[in-house]
Amino acid sequence: MKAVIIAGGCGTRLRPFTFSIPKPLLPVDEKPILEHMVLRLRALGIKDIILTLGYGAELIEAYFGGGRKFGVTISYTRERRPLGTAGPLRLIRGLREPFLVMNGDILTRLDFRKFMAAHRRSGADLTIAARKYSDRLPFGTVSASGGRVTGITEKPVTEHLVSAGIYAVSPCALRRIPREGAFTMPELVNSLLAAGRHVGMYEFSDYWLGIEKASQLEEAAQEARLLRSRK
Repeated sequence: MKAVIIAGGCGTRLRPFTFSIPKPLLPVDEKPILEHMVLRLRALGIKDIILTLGYGAELIEAYFGGGRKFGVTISYTRERRPLGTAGPLRLIRGLREPFLVMNGDILTRLDFRKFMAAHRRSGADLTIAARKYSDRLPFGTVSASGGRVTGITEKPVTEHLVSAGIYAVSPCALRRIPREGAFTMPELVNSLLAAGRHVGMYEFSDYWLGIEKASQLEEAAQEARLLRSRK
């Protein structure tokens, strides 16, 4: 099984940290974010890993090399210009079986092997790993009719089912990616749906964190320390 990690972004939301260090190399409990992902894949027996790189590619390649010191095999593709989250897949050769795709800023306990097995059973062209996300408004919401208040709810919580940035992709889905320009995973999903193709969903409740802001680095470090303490 191959795993593709999309790690070519500029990490603009994490500046100034990412001015000198690419986001995948930002430290979480003394290891880069990307190293935690690589070790998680290895622990589940997924050892053929492809990194798609852009910003800071030289630093990432220098750190991971061929992957031998991490017990995996790592190969690379490089974007000459930003290609989005799906565009880099067209640069990869040899994707003849369903493969795992994930963004390069994720920590999760999702069992990728079970996820991929569910994708194969479903016959979908692409399967999205999805997780419930709760969002609490910082204000009370007012219900009104005809200028009269009919109720007020203090700081309500809404739940959403969000994409976790983790996908199982069958090779046939790659035909929907244009040959030129940037193309995102949501665009690929919508293209498949427009063509009447099967896009599946795999809902999970395991720990998951997509690191988008500096305050989340400490949460990620706490999770990494917790996992280390359980070994």
